[in-house]
Amino acid sequence: MLPQLSSMRSISNLEVGEAVQVAALVGEPALCLTERNVDPSMSAAEGTICGPAILHPSQMAEKGISWSDFADIRVRRALIVGMSLQLLQQLCGIGAVLNFTPQILEQSGVDTLLVQAGIKAESASLLASAVTCLPMLPFIILAMFLMDRAGRRQILLSTTPVLFVTLLTIALVNKLLQPGIVQGSISVVGLMVFFCAFNMGFGAVPNIFCSEIFPTKVRGMCLALCVIVTFTSNMLIIFLFPTMNKTLGTPGVFGFFCIMSVFSWIFIFLKVPETKGFPLEVITEFFAVSTSPAVKEGS
Repeated sequence: MLPQLSSMRSISNLEVGEAVQVAALVGEPALCLTERNVDPSMSAAEGTICGPAILHPSQMAEKGISWSDFADIRVRRALIVGMSLQLLQQLCGIGAVLNFTPQILEQSGVDTLLVQAGIKAESASLLASAVTCLPMLPFIILAMFLMDRAGRRQILLSTTPVLFVTLLTIALVNKLLQPGIVQGSISVVGLMVFFCAFNMGFGAVPNIFCSEIFPTKVRGMCLALCVIVTFTSNMLIIFLFPTMNKTLGTPGVFGFFCIMSVFSWIFIFLKVPETKGFPLEVITEFFAVSTSPAVKEGS
């Protein structure tokens, strides 16, 4: 038995005790036939019940999506959380680091390290970039395995500190050490760990999380808005990276991404609920109340 996590409206017409099965905590419009479910704009022939689980799909399609649908507190809160998560995903620097890995490694002296090993200078940074990205695939598979075991929220909370440590390490190494073997080696290892941790957490979880938190009627539109935020922020970070790198230097840029990873962890801890194992109808109800994600996670 689980605590009551939904709004009072969702259970106001149900005769329940002190505890309610979580499967019952679905919004009233989806389950209950009450006077608040009557749509005055519909005739008796069309049907007067406007709950999404009761309306015929063809009637739902004819009604379409209106701006009033986004006035629902569940939609607004879920949209803010989803779009913010996608924005923070890019502000951790994955787009810039992934696209400019050869230049970053070249500044760290990796090309000198590989040239000493007998590799041509023009191929050294590209080879180092390929080696750095190679371990990402096993961690993506690991994320798939853990997604429904450890949970989405727990994966994010566990991998984001790794991003902070690797970004901080790369920033300090490029600030305190001279380009060469030591700086290049630490930079390569740091980027490898960064890519693996990112693809296991921030790379995989936000897309799955956003597909679960929106009500069915507006899910497509809300997902489209989240995708727009993702690609817009990714494009801006990639275009701004050369200017930031020239102005702040590699330590300054990685320091900025490091600070963003801290903000990301705080946001996840405060605002992102655990959705593992919950029906979609119940997940949307999480955003109807102000219960903290930690309570939902432990429910």
